[in-house]
Amino acid sequence: MTSLTPSPSTGRRYARVLSIAGSDSGGGAGIQADLKTFSALGCYGMTAITAITAQNTCGVTGIHGIPPEMLKAQIDAVVQDIGVDAVKIGMLHSPEVVRVVADAIRTYQLPHVVLDPVMVATSGDRLIAQETVAVLVRELFPLAEVITPNLDEAGWLLGRHIDGLDALDEAAQALRGLGAPAALLKGGHLPGDWVVDVLALPDGKCQRLSSQRIATHNGHGTGCTLSSAIAAHLALGATLQQAVERARAYILGAIAAGADVQTGRGHGPLNHGYAPLAQRVLNT
Repeated sequence: MTSLTPSPSTGRRYARVLSIAGSDSGGGAGIQADLKTFSALGCYGMTAITAITAQNTCGVTGIHGIPPEMLKAQIDAVVQDIGVDAVKIGMLHSPEVVRVVADAIRTYQLPHVVLDPVMVATSGDRLIAQETVAVLVRELFPLAEVITPNLDEAGWLLGRHIDGLDALDEAAQALRGLGAPAALLKGGHLPGDWVVDVLALPDGKCQRLSSQRIATHNGHGTGCTLSSAIAAHLALGATLQQAVERARAYILGAIAAGADVQTGRGHGPLNHGYAPLAQRVLNT
């Protein structure tokens, strides 16, 4: 085995973002979308894979969970050597996996945790067991800087249907009531020409962010991409509000740039690399 001699510190490093999520073999969501997003926004991306999925633009045909001890080993290896400036958390398929992630956040005091409670794929396939939801809320919501559920996920978490724009603000605040300091409720599943998201902030205020809907079938991975973009901007030093606003601007550009591109026979991916930024080097 080759021994490694630590290189001398130069006081310069990349903005380091760790994705703890599942792998999407189709490349449009999950770990793959996260890495593309980190790179496009000038960050250094790292991964701890929670599950391997067999999926494409048409749906998910198989899920293989990574053993909790292997997930822990991935996180330990990355954090102990490279370090982390922000964390994006995606698909967590079992209570044991949730606890491993929560323990790692507490042990290493990992900063700027963005939790995307992935429960249902774009195709409609359910990706998380019901028994995992309670553990996710109890263990991880208080450790996150912000959670980013869509309407279906928020409805599942709150136990009720969110049926219109007037219900968004109250629902976003109710999500904070589950233990998260802040919640970004994504309203893209509501009908209409405009998409409205609501950011419920730690001080109790709500901010509405709206944009004109882009007509496309290529929406696979939008949730993964948005949450990873928020984490990237937090790693680069933005406030939470700034990170959310900049992440939305990025994802709208990525959707528009890939709106008419054919990839597969179902819900295609975004164009993550439509306007890539040079990798940032930070002075510490």
